[in-house]
Amino acid sequence: MSAPVRLADDTLAHHAERVAVPSYDRTALEPAVVHMSVGSFHRSHQAVYFDELAQRGVTKAWGITGVGLHRPEMRAVLTAQDGLYTVVARSAVDDVARVVGVIGRYLFAPQDGGAVLDALSSPQTRLVTLTITGAAYSVDPATDAFRAGHPELEADLATPSRPTSALGHLVEALDRRRRAGLEPFTVLSCDNVPGNGEMARRALVGFAALRDPRLAAWIDERVAFPSSMVDRITAKTTVADREFVEHEFGVADRWPVITEPFSQWVIEDVFCNGRPPLDEVGVRFVGDVRPYALLKTRLLNASHCALGHLGGLAGLQSADEAMDDPVFGAYVARLMHHEVAPLLPSVPGVDLRAYQRSLLERLANPMIGDELSRLRRNGSSKVPTHVLSSIAEARARGLPHTLLTLAVAGWCRQLRGVDEDGHGVPIDDPLADVLQPLAVAGGTDPRSLLGVWQVFGPLGQDQGFAAELEGALVAIEQDGVRSVVAASLGGDRQVAA
Repeated sequence: MSAPVRLADDTLAHHAERVAVPSYDRTALEPAVVHMSVGSFHRSHQAVYFDELAQRGVTKAWGITGVGLHRPEMRAVLTAQDGLYTVVARSAVDDVARVVGVIGRYLFAPQDGGAVLDALSSPQTRLVTLTITGAAYSVDPATDAFRAGHPELEADLATPSRPTSALGHLVEALDRRRRAGLEPFTVLSCDNVPGNGEMARRALVGFAALRDPRLAAWIDERVAFPSSMVDRITAKTTVADREFVEHEFGVADRWPVITEPFSQWVIEDVFCNGRPPLDEVGVRFVGDVRPYALLKTRLLNASHCALGHLGGLAGLQSADEAMDDPVFGAYVARLMHHEVAPLLPSVPGVDLRAYQRSLLERLANPMIGDELSRLRRNGSSKVPTHVLSSIAEARARGLPHTLLTLAVAGWCRQLRGVDEDGHGVPIDDPLADVLQPLAVAGGTDPRSLLGVWQVFGPLGQDQGFAAELEGALVAIEQDGVRSVVAASLGGDRQVAA
């Protein structure tokens, strides 16, 4: 077998023999889209949809300028590879690889700050997409109010022409467009939080108001903030993944993306400066995204939370390993079917039972190797959104939520930073410095943690829930997580959605 060949514009003809490569003229791409915070998920999801448009000949308006905010490594890789990278959709049936070429330029904001603002302020830019994580919006999930005072945001207020935060870049660029008499761009959040469009609006309007009330009013009136639901399981790239791409496809790609075949994108049909024809490549434009987002976050993402924390305590390493375990696999199926599904609204065109079955199959995909450490990341924002919201509704409606409460107990126990065997488990969470001391000091009593309003909101004041959560923590401490999860099934390990 011949040696792998580096990925670049001048090697595409060579790679076309083994993988799908861009058939369009990359020099004809017009950068109408700026994406902020380019990571593996964006490269496996939104960028692939725009690449599909380009493959269909739509290159005159919807090329992407990628922007990084915190990690310089992506800039080095994509610059060396002319913006090209490989996406491999893996399943038990086959592996399908393609080279994506729609990112025409990549900028790292701490080094290319002026160029980032120029791109955002350019008349060519009509759409800005975001995967900056829920915490970056600085919106209180319990009150939906913008939270001022974050040091990075305060610094951006002091020097608005040299921003460091995503909000700072967007507000400065919108102010420049306003002063120049240009139309604003649409801000499309692709972050996995409910009502992400409205959250983006509150964040930008709230931050702009601290600079200039007139600017805030202009943004509120003129900028469109469609909500969206995004879905594609994308694992963290490993050295083994790079070696796999080299061996199977002959592509020497320093940062390929490994993902699943499934992909879904639902967008609220509200734009202010032209709408990309993404419906031609499978995106669904709707009047109300909320039912679709609720379905996905409360079923898939809640299962991620449960597996990440409970499975991690038991020493499991990946989602497929956990789903293959008869106890944890049955637990997730029962969680979906018996506790979450009864809370969900009817969604047009979706068979709820079939959707649950597809989720179980996707979670169990052995070719992805989705690490539980990734699923545990940022638990202080994921658990409230994906799990606590269901518990609050279930308690209000008098419906069962024992399995959901057990997932929260797993997170609380995980916050101590060690698994059941005493092995250290790093806590990758922006509130780790606040939450870990409370978890360690509280032990099996969760009431100090429940007092963190930013996480638990009004549910933290519910004494009945506090008692249930404490009971789950005591059981985990006394009997071990596997025994407690098995007991929660009531002897039924053959649950099917």
